[in-house]
Amino acid sequence: MNLDEVIKSVKQADEAAVKQALRRWDQVAKPLNSLGVLEEDIVRIAGASGTAAIDISKKAIVVMCADNGIVEEGVTQTGQEVTAIVAGNMAKGCSCVCIMAGKAGADVIPIDVGIAGHDPIPGVLPRKIKEGTQNFLKAPSMSRGQALRAMEVGIRLAYELKEKGYGLAGSGEMGIGNTTTSSAVLSVLLDQEPEAVTGRGAGLTTDGYSRKIQVIKDGIALHRPDRSDPVDVLAKVGGFDLAALAGFYIGCGMVRLPVVLDGLITGAAALAAVGICPRVRDFLLASHVSAEPAGEMVLDALGLRPAIRAGMCLGEGTGAAALFPLLDMAAAVYTQMSSFEEIQVGQYEHLV
Repeated sequence: MNLDEVIKSVKQADEAAVKQALRRWDQVAKPLNSLGVLEEDIVRIAGASGTAAIDISKKAIVVMCADNGIVEEGVTQTGQEVTAIVAGNMAKGCSCVCIMAGKAGADVIPIDVGIAGHDPIPGVLPRKIKEGTQNFLKAPSMSRGQALRAMEVGIRLAYELKEKGYGLAGSGEMGIGNTTTSSAVLSVLLDQEPEAVTGRGAGLTTDGYSRKIQVIKDGIALHRPDRSDPVDVLAKVGGFDLAALAGFYIGCGMVRLPVVLDGLITGAAALAAVGICPRVRDFLLASHVSAEPAGEMVLDALGLRPAIRAGMCLGEGTGAAALFPLLDMAAAVYTQMSSFEEIQVGQYEHLV
């Protein structure tokens, strides 16, 4: 699969569908714009899918799972073995995202794109590029070729979801150490100092937090990732999960499948994807603002408005799972509610 050809196949949002969806919202018998961001999201779904006839009844959350060599530097509270354990729990349907997705009527699809260890995990899609990345204080996280292969995993998965009839995707990740890799990626792509984009992740002491920031600074100084080339950034200081997610977002653009981001880590991958193919932005929806320091910053850079502000920072795709029921409600109002004409009431007008 040639990345350049995939990028060329990604079109902009369907303007006709956007206009039809906006007209439909104006006709719905309620105050204009009164569902706020949820109305905007339905319009984005129309533009992304290419039709104002919204159908998001079949939903899936894709969770890219991978390990990160940088955990050797003491930047996490837990050990690398937790990645495989949580991925296995996802396959069994008992992780946090699975419980939430069950309530939201969505499938959860965990993918092993780089978990450390040799044995396949039952129920986890085996798409392993390598058993975890390298420690980016010693060598680039991965080669450019490996980054591209991880992106291809994501692109192909988007195609498979579309073929299976999914109308809306969510995205998440699982990988101990990936708040470090995502903060490193964001530091480069946003042109910000590591202190501005780095948080404590799943929990660090003050000393551990300082160490995490220094590790990111040293890794960036060592490899000098090229901000104008997001693939280079992903390869040098990113992770297989981030690269696969970036590919997934590009693939969603290719097949016109709207996709919901989770928090900071999916945001970092989305920023890389948009840097590679700017038109991908039209296919993205924000679920919430991560409690991590760069949560607001990355959404601003993507030009996305979140529907949820709840101080969440769990990961796994839980933000997407939380947004899905709200989108279902908005879609029900959009498709089922009477128009002003039907109830014989004068339609609201947009006032300047």
